[in-house]
Amino acid sequence: MRFEFHDPRVDPAPAGWADFFRTARLHPVWDYELLGLEAWGARNPQRIAVATDGGEVVAGLSVLVCYPRVAPRFAPAPGRRSLRPFWAEVFLPWLSGYPGIVFAPGFPAGDRAALLREFERALRRHLGAGLLGVLYRAIDEEFAGHTAGRGRLVRLAQPTAVLENRFESEEDWLKTLPGARRSSLRRRRRRIAEDPELVVRGGPGRDDVDGAEVAALVKAHRERYGKLPLDTRTVPSAGFLHRFVRRPDVHTLTYADPSGRLLAVNTLLDHPDSPCMQHWAALPLDERGRGSGLYFDSYVRAVRFMTQRGAKELSAGRGMNELKEELGFLPRKLYAAAAPRPVLGR
Repeated sequence: MRFEFHDPRVDPAPAGWADFFRTARLHPVWDYELLGLEAWGARNPQRIAVATDGGEVVAGLSVLVCYPRVAPRFAPAPGRRSLRPFWAEVFLPWLSGYPGIVFAPGFPAGDRAALLREFERALRRHLGAGLLGVLYRAIDEEFAGHTAGRGRLVRLAQPTAVLENRFESEEDWLKTLPGARRSSLRRRRRRIAEDPELVVRGGPGRDDVDGAEVAALVKAHRERYGKLPLDTRTVPSAGFLHRFVRRPDVHTLTYADPSGRLLAVNTLLDHPDSPCMQHWAALPLDERGRGSGLYFDSYVRAVRFMTQRGAKELSAGRGMNELKEELGFLPRKLYAAAAPRPVLGR
């Protein structure tokens, strides 16, 4: 087993990464070019760690190099090391509810704990003396077991919301909801479809969407509702979103007024097994005019996509779990695990 570390801002893609991306059925945000765009705009840029065996990629990890909030706003340039202490997070920005580690199909579950320990030893050598430890985010129960050990901490984290696909259509899904919620969703769906002052467009590879406008809307939305606790992500950049929404495996739903002003946006990551509702952002209700109920409408459209796609489930990320449960989504347990420097690799 051998580990290599790549800075997607400046390093070429790891050998075999494109094949690994395809065979491991990764979500679009694992695309190496996108990872580079994300890293250039991030205060805590990520590295990609690749485990190879016999020259083939068997695992990939997204590793954020994180600095304290008292540190300067921008990260060190590629190739430079900061003298300030820092920690690493195995975490993939903008893929809520999923871990920052992926394995090749058929990689034995019994070998994963050993792979993690080898990764920690390699990371310690790669990042040097300033590394305080490693935090694993959004991991499942099995993976939490691999990270456990003496001197390590494993805790339950905020769960993610998942809707299992047991439906032939969105109507089948609506029939399973409480009567009041079902009637409300149908009423909103009809009103939005008939509203002449609302322009709704959706689909993959949107070349009519302005990445800068989406970035501004996402930034304002996050500032209005407050940053999530211990969130080390940076708001996605206009450059990242410009390229992102033009991908054929990213579906972008937009709500606008007749003048073209963007009222709300939702991105959905296509995937054969688990499509993922991703960015949601909207203007405040008093600025949207008649554009109310758009958040719920995006769920109706996402469920429609899941049933038409024939996917196993629809992921809606973390937060607002009570509301999502009203829509039939169930919480899936997630954990966080911390390994301080003295126990890395042990």
